[in-house]
Amino acid sequence: MEAFSGMLNQACDIGAFHGVKLPNDGPAMSHFLSDDAMIMGEWSSFNFTNMKRILRIFYLCSGLKINLHKLVLYGVGVEDADVVGMAETLGCKQGALPFSYLGIKVGANMNRVSNWEPVVSSFKRRLSKWKANTLSIAGRLTLIKSVLDSLPTYYFSLFKAPKKVIGELEGLMRRFLWGGTEDVRKMSWVSWEIVTKRIKDGGLGIAPLEVNNNAMLVKWLWRFLNEPNALWRRVVVSIHGSSRGWGIAPINNAIPGV
Repeated sequence: MEAFSGMLNQACDIGAFHGVKLPNDGPAMSHFLSDDAMIMGEWSSFNFTNMKRILRIFYLCSGLKINLHKLVLYGVGVEDADVVGMAETLGCKQGALPFSYLGIKVGANMNRVSNWEPVVSSFKRRLSKWKANTLSIAGRLTLIKSVLDSLPTYYFSLFKAPKKVIGELEGLMRRFLWGGTEDVRKMSWVSWEIVTKRIKDGGLGIAPLEVNNNAMLVKWLWRFLNEPNALWRRVVVSIHGSSRGWGIAPINNAIPGV
């Protein structure tokens, strides 16, 4: 993947591929490589032709042939008919926004409760009725701490969860702790405020989800202030920054879901 990244960077340097140029003198983005490779560029026949050539050269050099039938093409600000036509030309599949990448929805407004359904569904699967009936309260507490408390971490580290989502998730945890389910309600012998206190303060040590969410987001603020040359920081500044002064971090209220 380092070699493939170098090929794309070289193609951009010599003008053989045009990446996405961010505003306000921001960086040009051409690719992102992780478990799945994402190539980003201007929508043009020039880019598509040279992208196929780059993939072909990569195959000849490495012996790793790209299966175009597994590729998915997305068009941002492009008519659906153009996306369908280009996908047929390239021999790949057509995609639509929002889409999932590394477990995160890209292009979705995370202020909407419906976009948190994957996290809520994961909670419900772990809180099956038979577990509530067969585990002791100590077992249920251990399960909450070791599994349920960490399930939304990936989302919480990137997005501010709506209060309704926080309430629904904690409601599932609270009912499970006392042996209840969505259909069967049982009495909560201790208030949730006490349960979520630290053990030395008389609680059970289950951290409130909103506190976890805020702590994870503040970490990004700390990194923003301490990593001035990081690529992700330059992307944030180019999109959310402006010539006007702003506080400790930039924000563009015209962009939803941030």
